[in-house]
Amino acid sequence: MKPFAYLRADSVDQATAAYASRPGPRYLGGGTNLMDLMKLGVERPATLIDVSRLPLDGVEEQPDGSLRVGATVRNSDLAAHPLVRDRYPVLSQALLAGASGQLRNIATTGGNLLQRTRCPYFQDVHKPCNKREPGSGCGARDGVHRDHAVLGHSEQCIATNPSDMSVALAALDARVELRGTDGERTVPAAEFHRLPGDRPEQDTHIRPGELITGVLLPAATAGLPSLYRKARDRASYTFALASVAVVLRTGEGVVQHAGIAFGGLAHRPWRALRAEEALRGAAPTTAAFEHALDLELAAARPLRDNAYKVPLARNLALDVLGRLAPPHAD
Repeated sequence: MKPFAYLRADSVDQATAAYASRPGPRYLGGGTNLMDLMKLGVERPATLIDVSRLPLDGVEEQPDGSLRVGATVRNSDLAAHPLVRDRYPVLSQALLAGASGQLRNIATTGGNLLQRTRCPYFQDVHKPCNKREPGSGCGARDGVHRDHAVLGHSEQCIATNPSDMSVALAALDARVELRGTDGERTVPAAEFHRLPGDRPEQDTHIRPGELITGVLLPAATAGLPSLYRKARDRASYTFALASVAVVLRTGEGVVQHAGIAFGGLAHRPWRALRAEEALRGAAPTTAAFEHALDLELAAARPLRDNAYKVPLARNLALDVLGRLAPPHAD
């Protein structure tokens, strides 16, 4: 075992200061991903800064009707929260589609956002992986890549983001709250994660030492019809081959708002901006849904063994849009 130092932070300021002053630091929340990676030798922190007991475990309604979720709220508690289930059902559904009940009881909101890919080449230190060891190559590209990305990938990396929760947050126009030694800022959830480009080792746009303090669910998408669907190899406790979160508002015979995000297809939750634009102001018909999704998925670049993901994602999204939209003749 590689030895490491351990510090339990009593405040956010203490946590960020410790990160800035200690060697090889990592924040520790629920640890459901970090501990696994440490056991595999992928992560080798010199210092663990325990943030699990910080006072960030509340779900609070804001004066403008938005909902603030603290970074240490457990996934199971968030999924079961009455305000989340009532106003943002897509988020509750996505959380319940992820992991097992035992893991959801430990995993935190912040940790879920920061979990790393489950690509087997990343998790095996004996295999080449540009994400784990920049410049070593991408073993998955010419190897086993049935579960890998079809959108936004690069020559350097074809890994996918594993989070179900992040897909729902992207569709909801949520924002991620961050605090570092330089102060506070917020980032749209849909832009928090990065595409791999030539720096696949960087999963997110978080700055060194910044701590996720919460997630803000906006009032604008509260109460809108929403739904999450996930396709996977077995009924539970596995990651998405493809998933979709949709937030939809229709009125006066047209689509007034559409928030669509795919999971399992890219290095980050994939916000379907082309499809959303095509649907805005269109009648909610099957033909309109098909046209919008085809526009979005035209950007897909499947590899040898994962072309099935494109029609799978299309059919999932078509089903969800049809369930959310009121009946309307084509």
